[in-house]
Amino acid sequence: MSKQLKVTLKKSTIGCIKAQKGTVEALGLKKVGSSKVFEDSPALRGMLDKVNHLVEYEEV
Repeated sequence: MSKQLKVTLKKSTIGCIKAQKGTVEALGLKKVGSSKVFEDSPALRGMLDKVNHLVEYEEV
């Protein structure tokens, strides 16, 4: 079984560049405090690296 990550949006995307807003939107996070669980993958890790100042993630 692969690892799962719970990703939570901790800061607003107001004032962020378009690419960062798009990444948060692609993750499916809409409001501050919203969370989703994803399968861990290199693609997901790359997305989290781009917006690591906006999100918080943990292994589930």
